Amino acid sequence: MKHEWRKHEKELYIPKQKPELIFVPKHKFLMIKGEGDPNSVEFSRKVEILYSLAYAIKMMPKQGYTPEGYFEYTVYPLEGLWVLTDRGRKSDVLYKNELLYTIMIRQPDFVTKEVVDRAFESVRKKKDHPLLEEVSFDTIEDGLSVQMLHIGSYDDEPQSFEKMKEFIRENNLELRTLVHREIYLSDPRKVEPAKLKTVLRYMVKRL
Repeated sequence: MKHEWRKHEKELYIPKQKPELIFVPKHKFLMIKGEGDPNSVEFSRKVEILYSLAYAIKMMPKQGYTPEGYFEYTVYPLEGLWVLTDRGRKSDVLYKNELLYTIMIRQPDFVTKEVVDRAFESVRKKKDHPLLEEVSFDTIEDGLSVQMLHIGSYDDEPQSFEKMKEFIRENNLELRTLVHREIYLSDPRKVEPAKLKTVLRYMVKRL
């Protein structure tokens, strides 16, 4: 049976439109860091290289190599860890040029460093992408988190973050870090801003 994250991992990827407390276990990711406006060409290129590698891994059996433990699956959605620079935090207005980010795509548990190295080779043969060397493969555990589904423009996310912060205060929790996670369930190239679906997540701890 094909593993589809939308069906089989709803608690992580299809939350309600109100804040909820969850525990997010360790997951493996392909990731790349950057800074500045996510509407830039550079950001798009970083997204492109992540997807190139993710699909290279998914398609390996059709290229003649089946990783140990491989199973059919749907490629996971793009995710991002976001925080502002010190200068950006001091401003009352959001300057997107002051954003620091790590964008990533989760990988199934069977993916190892060897599998990722093969994916790099495969992508490099087709097109030696200049950003390839900036991609890393690592494990992240968000742990105890508050998350909710935001529907609408990315620019309207502060309204949802306020609801999450209120939930955090009411439930004797506090932020573990100023970094927050976003999981993009919609393709902004195909979906109008008012209908975009994004999972927002804060990493928290109990007081």
